[in-house]
Amino acid sequence: MIYVKENAKNIYREQMQLFAEYKALNLTLDMSRGKPSKEQLDLSNGFFDVFNSKSNFISKIDYRNYGLLEGIVEAREVFADLCGVETDEILVMGNSSLNIMYDMLQRSMQFGVNGGVPFNKQSKIKWLCPVPGYDRHFAITELFGIEMINIPMDEHGPDMDLIEKYVQDESVKGIWCVPKYSNPSGIVYSDEVVERFAKLKPKAKDFRIYWDNAYMIHYLKEDVELKNLLQEAKKYGNEDLVYMFGSTSKITFAGAGVAFVCTSKNNVQSVKKFLSIQTIGYNKINQYAHVLFLKNKENIKEHMKKHSEIIEPKFEIVYKILKEQVGDICDISQPR
Repeated sequence: MIYVKENAKNIYREQMQLFAEYKALNLTLDMSRGKPSKEQLDLSNGFFDVFNSKSNFISKIDYRNYGLLEGIVEAREVFADLCGVETDEILVMGNSSLNIMYDMLQRSMQFGVNGGVPFNKQSKIKWLCPVPGYDRHFAITELFGIEMINIPMDEHGPDMDLIEKYVQDESVKGIWCVPKYSNPSGIVYSDEVVERFAKLKPKAKDFRIYWDNAYMIHYLKEDVELKNLLQEAKKYGNEDLVYMFGSTSKITFAGAGVAFVCTSKNNVQSVKKFLSIQTIGYNKINQYAHVLFLKNKENIKEHMKKHSEIIEPKFEIVYKILKEQVGDICDISQPR
């Protein structure tokens, strides 16, 4: 027992000495999660060269003016292709997909889903939350006083047996999902999991799948394909269940990107009715600049390779050090 205490003291002294040496380096470390580096943001500086004082902003309408709640047609075409949906199944909006998710749930709380009874006029409502998951998702449901139900995850995705059981409860109104490279373990939902989501038969007609596909094209070496939930759901007449969210926040600029939601034509029309009161139009100039800079799906892939070249060596260093220092006491996943 005395040996253990003495050994612990020695370890403590060694670690404190090491800590003092690190502090003496006067490093400034930004530990913010998911925040692009300056070098990554610089990749999109060509964005500022796409316009000049003689640029033409007139297409269907003058993009410098009000209108087009659904987003400009060029942006809808580019991001619909990226997401594998039709142009009338996407709304291109502001800079934040999280903002779109919040608004979707806020509308459901206050006005109901597609003409249904508002959530806040129903009895206690519940939400399914695959864990581990995105804390900002959970913060939204917590803010609205929604009861959250944990759903465990494995290497294939969330426990679908549990989900299929819980959706038979009419008070369960939705589920948060990060289906691709889900933090922290990098899980990509399997084909079978996506298929079972597409076939879901929830008791609540106002149940929705909040499919936050934030990392749809953000691979380091080679992509891991994710089945298209909206296209699969259409096979079973279930397209109204699906809201698929995405943005360019980690493609171009984190604070000035373009965000979008892909969903059924029925849902698009329902959301547009509220948008016509909420706003007179999103930033079409920003949408148009993104179109001119990104051009198309293939060019976006090439752009993302440049991101990978910057961050992959950093991932490799962290992975190597973690394996060396703690690999014998825990499992370290290889980032994809």
